Amino acid sequence: PRIANRLLRRVRDFAQVRHGGKITAQVADQALSMLDVDKQGLDLMDRSLLEAITRKFAGGPVGLDNLAAAIGEERDTIEDVIEPFLIQQGYLQRTPRGRMATELAWQHLGLERAASNQAAIVNPISSPSLFDQDPPKP
Repeated sequence: PRIANRLLRRVRDFAQVRHGGKITAQVADQALSMLDVDKQGLDLMDRSLLEAITRKFAGGPVGLDNLAAAIGEERDTIEDVIEPFLIQQGYLQRTPRGRMATELAWQHLGLERAASNQAAIVNPISSPSLFDQDPPKP
């Protein structure tokens, strides 16, 4: 609600200054576009977080500290402001090992997950461990 109210005030201000105070769907779209809010409601920080997870960390999992450092944002801001909406909308998954981008996030960003990363996400146990491999031949 806090973010929606902030955006509503910005749209209202935009309509007041540029359209005589009248808010229409077109005016709202223009205002949200100017504020870098896309059609799914993701803003610049939302997309920045998803871009970092997908591009810098191959989709995750990535720890909160590494993610905070990658996007230059405080841990608390990520947890309290950015993550809740992304999780609710299905773009982000929080696991015991860290944050992971969902298939919806990859699609929204127009990216394809690497086949090797997809296999690791779908079935992490299928990868051989160090002890499952044959020793090197002399």
